[in-house]
Amino acid sequence: MKKCYILLIFIFSLSKLHGQIIKNDSTYIGPASGTLIIVGGGNIIESSFTRFLELAGGIDSPIVVIPTADGSEKCAENSAEADYLKKLGATNVTILHTRDRNIANSDSFVLPLVNAKAVFFGGGRQWRLVDSYRNTLTEKMLWKVLERGGVIGGTSAGATIQGSYLARGDSKNNQIMMGDHQEGFGFLKNVAIDQHVMARNRQFDMFDILKNRPELLGIGIDENTAIIVQGNQFEVIGESYVIVYDGTFWSREGSDFKNLPEKAKPFYFLREGDKYDLLNRKVKK
Repeated sequence: MKKCYILLIFIFSLSKLHGQIIKNDSTYIGPASGTLIIVGGGNIIESSFTRFLELAGGIDSPIVVIPTADGSEKCAENSAEADYLKKLGATNVTILHTRDRNIANSDSFVLPLVNAKAVFFGGGRQWRLVDSYRNTLTEKMLWKVLERGGVIGGTSAGATIQGSYLARGDSKNNQIMMGDHQEGFGFLKNVAIDQHVMARNRQFDMFDILKNRPELLGIGIDENTAIIVQGNQFEVIGESYVIVYDGTFWSREGSDFKNLPEKAKPFYFLREGDKYDLLNRKVKK
């Protein structure tokens, strides 16, 4: 009888922690189901939004755009991303925004997410997304979108928020890599994501995080460039480069004759079409 009682407690605990189990499944770095599209900022690139619509199920699929990172008073009514999706033909786009955690935790607020096939986070400051939605019903419903095979996308701040470690999360200065907000939504586990990396000469900034959190995988995404994440793989699309900080060096022409600095903290570049194995942290050939 005692063993049965313990087993029932264990099963009950599993059911309560269902969402966390999905997040912490060590066999997946990306989501166990669904897709992420992580854009490094800059101009809206048609290829990423076209893929976003395809993965959402087409132009008539319910899509939610969350512009909260922007910080402006008008973001509740206006979103460049929502406008662009409509320009591409999307017919069912809802803008969802609040800065009130109590509202974000309400059943009425999350109604657009109940049947959403896709969610897109706009740019701005990523800590605003944390303050509004982290550990609320809204965040739980975002995971439900992925669970049912949907897609979550984001650009700039909307890219960084998808990692487990929140790079540039300081509410006072976005030049501070390890700030007063350090937890993202964790759709990508054990990963820190930076954006605008080459356009703003940020390629060395990731080491501020990695010297303190060496277990993390660093990913830097330049403007007009994105990664598409499914399970344990991402693929690069767009005009520029993605920088990978996995403690190794890789080159498509080999590295035997490369003059690497002694005791280097290496990183390397991937371009459109390149694929990366997130679980084993190596380029897929």
